[in-house]
Amino acid sequence: MKIMLSAGEASGDVHGENIARAILSMAPETELIGFGGTRMENAGVRLRQNFADYSVMGVWEVLVNIRRLFKLLNDLTDFMREERPDMLVLIDYPDFNWRLAKKAKALGIPVFSYIPPSAWAWRKGRAKDCARIADEFIAIFPHELPVYEAAGAKISFVGNPLVDAVRPEMPREKARRFFKMPADKTVVLLLPGSRKQEIELLLPSMLAGAKKLLADRPDTVFYLPVADTVSRERIEELIEAAGVSVTLTTEKRYSLMAAADAAMATSGTVVMEAALLGLPCVVLYRLSPLSYAIGKLLVHVDNFSLPNILLNESFQRELLQDEVTPENIASELKKLYPGETHRREVTAKLKLACQKLGAPGASGRVAERILNAAREFAAK
Repeated sequence: MKIMLSAGEASGDVHGENIARAILSMAPETELIGFGGTRMENAGVRLRQNFADYSVMGVWEVLVNIRRLFKLLNDLTDFMREERPDMLVLIDYPDFNWRLAKKAKALGIPVFSYIPPSAWAWRKGRAKDCARIADEFIAIFPHELPVYEAAGAKISFVGNPLVDAVRPEMPREKARRFFKMPADKTVVLLLPGSRKQEIELLLPSMLAGAKKLLADRPDTVFYLPVADTVSRERIEELIEAAGVSVTLTTEKRYSLMAAADAAMATSGTVVMEAALLGLPCVVLYRLSPLSYAIGKLLVHVDNFSLPNILLNESFQRELLQDEVTPENIASELKKLYPGETHRREVTAKLKLACQKLGAPGASGRVAERILNAAREFAAK
């Protein structure tokens, strides 16, 4: 059996890695091919293309790169035509992946959607369009189900794989020694994201916020885990220009997060990872002006960070667009320092939000569903 996986960003690469390992443990004879990153490749997926060369965010940014993205779409379509996989598994990355899904459907290849588009938040009509293309869906959050069920999709929630994946590699005290964290300092992480655009749009503000925070609280040290999809050199340039000391790391990221005291984080999967590790964050999000203007017309949600969405409550501070200022970042972070009342309130809510993610073992259950679906279609 041959299954093609398609993931276009770092978080999808993590999910793809977990699924690939689970599939191969259950059915070692399965051939896995597709579009993804280094994690998926190391897990046994034969890649046609690596997403690191194509990852973009925002409406304007997609338009600028549209020719490259269509070239990628054509190449992956040719790949499906050559390889004839028994199933295409989409892993998030909706704007691109659903174009690829239409190509697969035209070739008679069944489509399985893992982490479908967020139709609950915007463009609810997408659920019906997706239901006509994909044969089965699995969501990673329970609040995603109703809109797809109403559209007639076969969809289920079997838990969130982050529950299994997010585990510190060592105990907290050992981690603090490993990263040389001073015992008398408050450790604040900068988590600017895994895309080049996120680095450019948010890291300068994070660094300015760190500098202001340090002026008020000199007992603070800063760390930044560098994603393998961004340029370390560019990050170093921005840090030097900001004039603030930041320790860069590239390993044992979950241990780093578990050992830290607070973080400023770009909205996304990393905020949920932080929640699972008990790390409170000030959550930041910024797009280019055009992308933001278009987004305001299309997206209607009260919260944009996952822990807040899970509890339908704004308990963890979110700073959006023009609110992302050094003053706001520093002011909100000080409330998350050890001993602060607000910190205790936020960490208690984070635990409640994490309980919404379901039981461990989600990746195995997803892999089992994918294998069963692929076998069913192969038998037809």
